[in-house]
Amino acid sequence: MAYLSKNLSVLAYANGFTLWHYATADTAATVDTSGYFNAASDMLRAGDIIIGNVDTGGTPGAGLFRVASNSGGVVDVADMTAVGGTDTD
Repeated sequence: MAYLSKNLSVLAYANGFTLWHYATADTAATVDTSGYFNAASDMLRAGDIIIGNVDTGGTPGAGLFRVASNSGGVVDVADMTAVGGTDTD
């Protein structure tokens, strides 16, 4: 798939930092590919955090993506830091 603007929303904004939420059927590896968020380059800033719900159509995952850079309209996010884990109970 590809980035869908309707799936990116602001959760909080303060002091030049934005916390976002993004849900997608794409895998984390696809989302963290440089250029995935280029269509949102006018909104995303280096240092912003995106809470991601990924692979929603397969084996769902959740985690945090940090916007590593946004230069010349090319957005790159760092690899997802997964949240949650194995439920042993």
